[in-house]
Amino acid sequence: MRASDADREQIVSRLHKAATEGRIASEELEQRVSAALKARTYGELDATVADLPGHGIQLPHREARRRTGGGWAVSAVRANPWLLLFAIPVLAVTAAMLMAVMIVWAVMMVVVMVLGGRPRPPRGPWMYTRQRGVYGPPRRGRPRSYWA
Repeated sequence: MRASDADREQIVSRLHKAATEGRIASEELEQRVSAALKARTYGELDATVADLPGHGIQLPHREARRRTGGGWAVSAVRANPWLLLFAIPVLAVTAAMLMAVMIVWAVMMVVVMVLGGRPRPPRGPWMYTRQRGVYGPPRRGRPRSYWA
């Protein structure tokens, strides 16, 4: 990706700051400044300040890029490692609660299926007739009349 004039100026000011801190000599400053002003890409600009402490130039496409949830979480933990002290217990408690709810639901469904059904199958239409000899269960004992 090509670098802009503002990016080159940012690198030159960083080189001047490094020279005032005593990190590079004046001859090396001149060489690096000329290399930075001639650079066309971000890679060439980063090469002029690669051995200096601090951050490189901020690429505009990195700032504009949308981050995913996982990328956001990783960058947040890298910036603040103490977040792990809170994130791990919260995730563990949440997972335990979900498992408990699922187990209770499964047990309740088994109880409803075992105890909630009818005690016997429904009766067929032949069981409601008055003449039990033909359709009903076999007769026991002496035969009875229709009116008795």
